[in-house]
Amino acid sequence: MTGPAQGVALSPGGRGRVVPLDALRGLAVIGIIFMNVFAFAMPGAAYYNPRAWGGTGLADLALWTASFLFIEDKFRTLFAMMFGVGVAILLGRKGDGGLRAHYSRMAVLFVIGAIHATLLFSGDVLRLYALAGLVLPICAFWPARRLWIAACILMAVYMAVGGYIAFGWTEYWWRTVSLPGTDPAPLARAEMAFGADPATLERGLAMGREPLMERIERRLSSPAASLIAAGVVMPVTLAAMLAGMALWRSGLLAGQWPPARAFRLAGWMAAISLPVLGLLAWLAHFSGFNGAVIGTNALVWSAPFDLLLGIGWAGLAMGLFVRAGADAGWVRRLAAAGRLALTNYLATSVMLGAIFHSWGFGLFGELGRVETCAITLVPAAAMLAWSPLWLGHFRQGPAEWFWRSAARLRRMPLRR
Repeated sequence: MTGPAQGVALSPGGRGRVVPLDALRGLAVIGIIFMNVFAFAMPGAAYYNPRAWGGTGLADLALWTASFLFIEDKFRTLFAMMFGVGVAILLGRKGDGGLRAHYSRMAVLFVIGAIHATLLFSGDVLRLYALAGLVLPICAFWPARRLWIAACILMAVYMAVGGYIAFGWTEYWWRTVSLPGTDPAPLARAEMAFGADPATLERGLAMGREPLMERIERRLSSPAASLIAAGVVMPVTLAAMLAGMALWRSGLLAGQWPPARAFRLAGWMAAISLPVLGLLAWLAHFSGFNGAVIGTNALVWSAPFDLLLGIGWAGLAMGLFVRAGADAGWVRRLAAAGRLALTNYLATSVMLGAIFHSWGFGLFGELGRVETCAITLVPAAAMLAWSPLWLGHFRQGPAEWFWRSAARLRRMPLRR
């Protein structure tokens, strides 16, 4: 299947766009905000660890726990799934230029991501997606079964390599707990990266508050650092993209499943993943948010269950969208945000940068976890408000228009 089947709700004038799929893409973009905001607002370790920064009150810890269980990496997974689906749709659509056009799009996307990472957000995912896009055409026409097998193999490779390192950290941490007097020095690196090491936090605060030009110069001085980090998570990212393709092939993301079936999938994914994620969250609390425990939980042990719960979110959301119908106002609003996914992703970084960076209001390191999370409502509300208005006058978002125009080396029509 390379396109929606008959009976799927399509957007008017949208070249046969699947409204529920666009709405899911909009939900994914909004979910990403609830993750990225902490990278904009606090030192790096606080992205994973509440003990590092942002407060350890009851509300802060409850928010961290809820985020770890339901949001952290689940919506990044969902975002990657949407990218995989988009590649499959474009490669299967006649008149979109085939492989040459695809690789041109990936090249331009990488450049956009590099600019985004340099000016606004070093955690940019666009470069990672562009690099993943180099191999996606190999899989784009595979049947769902083969896609699932490939996704499982990629996840197994990631877990084997990551688990080798993570097991050592986790085992040694347990030794420090169970055998008093054990030297904690071997875990210092983990504490620096994911814990509350004072010197590291002080350095993180200085970096978060530096002037814009200093920030740009620092990032330009080590361009390979973030690409190396992207390479580390490439297997799990590709696994999510292939899962998205498989769910498109199977009909879920094409809006073809009855809501009851989609809800059953969501229920099964939650039943499998949440008990393990809950155990990992308990372990983090039990350890006092030790850096080794936090780091291995976030980057390794939770990875397959983040993917499963991301699939669960897709099932729950698609069931709700299909049940509500393409004409429901809230579905159309989410779908508009999804059609402008690239623009909204970049615009969110501009808004969060204006709030937290020195060139804006300079609130980096000034707010607690709860207050920081509340700020996410600003860009979320903005994209839900402006996206339908924009699409009432234009065919696509400004970033999408630039992406397509640059990839085709000609000015594409923008106004309706």
